[in-house]
Amino acid sequence: MKWILYFVPVALFISGCRQAPRENKQAAPAPAIVAKVVAASERQWPSIYEASGTVRARTTADIAAKIMGYVSEVNVQTGDHVQAGQRLVTLDTRDLDVNTRRAEAALEEVRSAIPEADSAIAGVKSNLDLAQSTFNRMQDLFNKRSISNQEFDEAAAKLKSAQSAYSMAKARRAQLDAQAARVQQDVKATQVTRAYAAITAPFSGQITAKSVEPGILAVPGTPLLTIERDGSYRLEASVEESRLPAIRVGQTVPVTLDGIGRTIDARVSEIVPGVDAASRSATVKLDLPAVASLRPGMFGRALFPQGSRSTVVIPASAVIERGQLQSVFVIENRIARTRLITIGQRTQDQVEVLSGISAGDSIIVPVPRDLSDGASVEVLP
Repeated sequence: MKWILYFVPVALFISGCRQAPRENKQAAPAPAIVAKVVAASERQWPSIYEASGTVRARTTADIAAKIMGYVSEVNVQTGDHVQAGQRLVTLDTRDLDVNTRRAEAALEEVRSAIPEADSAIAGVKSNLDLAQSTFNRMQDLFNKRSISNQEFDEAAAKLKSAQSAYSMAKARRAQLDAQAARVQQDVKATQVTRAYAAITAPFSGQITAKSVEPGILAVPGTPLLTIERDGSYRLEASVEESRLPAIRVGQTVPVTLDGIGRTIDARVSEIVPGVDAASRSATVKLDLPAVASLRPGMFGRALFPQGSRSTVVIPASAVIERGQLQSVFVIENRIARTRLITIGQRTQDQVEVLSGISAGDSIIVPVPRDLSDGASVEVLP
């Protein structure tokens, strides 16, 4: 039994010695990614003050009735584009038509009396001529002592009566002329008033507000529609009062409009002198050039230059954006490391870095497609 216990361990030892040795295999290291680097530099960067605002029409008009009347037609809706002179609203004109016909009838009545007055003038003129001839003959006879004083006085009295009748006839004719002119002005006034029943567009533009419907009573001075002129817009930006001294009328500044994805040059046309007590800001109005896709109500940002400052700048193509996060790859001992950064203002090919990297850091640019954090990098000269 003892020899069996001795034999088993020896057999196991010999069997283990006959097994082939195991190979210790390790994964081959990933090849280094070739990339170029640039050093983050510190330079003078323009200091820009960004003021947000809203695009509004440069010319806006509230359309109201000039006369009181019930609305019979409304020819436009909010958002419609209209041309200058286009009819927008029509008022009921029945009362105005009655006034116009009444004035026209009065004018016709006066005009019909003029021929009669002219005939009366012609009649009294004939009597005047006869009285004048008779008086002249009687005066010759009186000078020759051929008639009595009474006969001469009767001839003189008839002449004066004829002269008075002629003057009265002419005065009556002048009164008819004056009355006709006055009634004619009344007719024109009623026609002008009637024209006010057709409310038209003062200029070409877009209807932005509507508070009128058929059947309502239009009252002078109460807005019915609001129209904004086409192709004439400006940005009304809110500017902090401490920034106002650096802004002047006539200054040209870039304006970024998110709605059209463009930056355009605008001119400061007005600085409202009043400062809002709650926000401590004032409104600065900037005239915008004509842009086809520009619409009132769009959001915009005016970029006012405010001198310069020293800051860290890197190429814009080095920045990786994922949602609200921005990052870059930096080189540390030939290893790529992801660095979260906070960026500031941008230009076409440069970006300001507010935090995350310092001047002199080696930034990978352009970023290789397969580059990841911790990857080995071979830097190209």
